[in-house]
Amino acid sequence: MATKKSENRRPALLSRTRPPTVQKKNAALSAKATRTLIRSHHTLLKQRAQALKSGDQDLVRKLEADIRANGGLKSYQIASKLGQSLDRGGDSSRVLVNWISPSLNVLRSTSLKLRVLEIGALSTKNACSQHKHLDVTRIDLDSQEPGILKQDFMERPLPLSNDERFHIISLSLVLNYVPDPVDRGEMLKRCVTFLTKEPPQGSSITIVPRLFLVLPAPCVTNSRYLTQQRLHDILTSIGFSLAEDKQTTKLIYQLWEYDGICQPKQFKKELLNPGKTRNNFAIVIKSGSQ
Repeated sequence: MATKKSENRRPALLSRTRPPTVQKKNAALSAKATRTLIRSHHTLLKQRAQALKSGDQDLVRKLEADIRANGGLKSYQIASKLGQSLDRGGDSSRVLVNWISPSLNVLRSTSLKLRVLEIGALSTKNACSQHKHLDVTRIDLDSQEPGILKQDFMERPLPLSNDERFHIISLSLVLNYVPDPVDRGEMLKRCVTFLTKEPPQGSSITIVPRLFLVLPAPCVTNSRYLTQQRLHDILTSIGFSLAEDKQTTKLIYQLWEYDGICQPKQFKKELLNPGKTRNNFAIVIKSGSQ
């Protein structure tokens, strides 16, 4: 009976996965300290999500205290911003802008813009925000500056018209923040409802809706439950095809094109790549269309 209840639950809102925040700390963190803070924060979030699922409120309160002691969401965001600084790998949206440059060049002699939804935005000054042919809507659970809307993507009202949809959605280091594998799958499926093929008003150019996905490399290369092939199969079933792919020692960048047909198959959490040193990152997809 408990299993059935769990299977039928509503996808958790992203805001439930983020703990109470604390005052901003000094951002002058070393690269090693930055990585340690981010890893620790993710571990505590996963433990908290498991405690919430099991109904252990005492453990939830203890883990939230540990999260606050670790710096909370704001310190995590500071670390993430530092990780995107030029001396630590740079702005991931530069990769996106480079990959979509052919589409942007078509707009060069016009005032038209492609609409972009940047989920988990940390800055209004990154590459996609500064491009004159991109109209960027930025959202984050805890906005750190004007120009970023404080919003949970899983709570964002579904679009009622194409004007409320986007040509590009950016999920840069966002999916890995969601602690539950089922909720990761629900987020990917929800993305397609916000994409559109309709060109900017006043234009007849051909539009290919795209999803920009960035994940820590170990989520795919060193997971027991997710491989490159499984990730490909999951996104293909949702209606995407891989257009661009790039991997560094730390990150995997992918650009997926959406064909407008979302017929997700079921993908369970199953052992694909055994090993004691591997992590447990997984994406679970429930069958049925979005």
